[in-house]
Amino acid sequence: MAKSITFIGLDVHKDTIAVALAEAGLRGEVREHGKIPNAAAALKALAMKLASAGRELRFCYEAGPCGYGIQRQLAGMRHDCTVVAPSLIPRKPGERIKTDRRDAINLAKLHRAGELTPVWVPDQAHEAIRDLVRARQAAVRTLRQARQQLSGFLLRHGYHYHRPAWTQLHRRWLASLRFEQAVHHIVLEDCIAAVEAATARRDRLEAHIEAALPEWALAPVVQALQALRGVGLVAAATLLAELGDITRFTNPRQLMAYLGLVPSEHSSGRTRRQGGITKAGNGAARRMLIEAAWSYRFPARISREQLLRQERLAKPIRDIAWKAQERLCRRYRQLARAGKLPTVITAAIARELAGFIWAIARQPQATTP
Repeated sequence: MAKSITFIGLDVHKDTIAVALAEAGLRGEVREHGKIPNAAAALKALAMKLASAGRELRFCYEAGPCGYGIQRQLAGMRHDCTVVAPSLIPRKPGERIKTDRRDAINLAKLHRAGELTPVWVPDQAHEAIRDLVRARQAAVRTLRQARQQLSGFLLRHGYHYHRPAWTQLHRRWLASLRFEQAVHHIVLEDCIAAVEAATARRDRLEAHIEAALPEWALAPVVQALQALRGVGLVAAATLLAELGDITRFTNPRQLMAYLGLVPSEHSSGRTRRQGGITKAGNGAARRMLIEAAWSYRFPARISREQLLRQERLAKPIRDIAWKAQERLCRRYRQLARAGKLPTVITAAIARELAGFIWAIARQPQATTP
């Protein structure tokens, strides 16, 4: 005899978890269960109490700052637990009251109806790599902000470097600047120190990423993706850290939609209107693809650096990478001749590049024996 199913919605916060239950069936009872502390012992006691009636338990909660610890604990107790995407939860437009109790009840009812969209839950090793990659992204943002502050300070005082900046020559030029007020020299040195500290932090984190890759299960795929033009080690590691197992997408169109690189659309009747890309899904992975797509504005060729990255890769991987380069470079020129804006062209190239990334990730062997 099949077990009765109870759907459990958890509204998770830093200190508390609001719990609601929904019995299986169209007319099954939906009720509030109360609040429990957000602690492993309290969650274990809740699961044991609800399972004592011999029912199958199916938990769900929204992805958020509390991470995946609850999912891992419940999965370790052999209970089904789904982490859902908050932005894709159906909401009534007229609702103006939001409480923890209502949120938990709504989660339980929607979970029973199958209206929730689950997110991919990484294992602990993958989450550690992702945290490292995101720390590097934060360092890049800090470096960009420090450089902007230094450039703004110099511009206010009439100094502008008319050659490529942030080189050794640029650093020597900064040291040669003179100001009427002595305090301005202090500000200049402080800005330079901030840039140098942010640069050192970024480089240090990139070295840690490279050192951590050999122990990662997706390291062969990281190596394989570097066969593509514009995708170096950091870019490949960032893409896989943010996207996870790309083979879970059954076709490349799903990956493109997940990255938010497909055009938005508002059509009704015979009228069809398409707009800019949706920008849904993972923004960090999308930005990395956009950066890689800029390299396809140049003619197709295999550089020395790219050749070195491809030396240990299997021939199917190299063939896909060259096919991608031929197609995307040609596509870039076609769209440019059609008068499209460079940003629009790059978004289109990034969308097609995602398809080639999907093809490489599905290859059975990433490197030659």
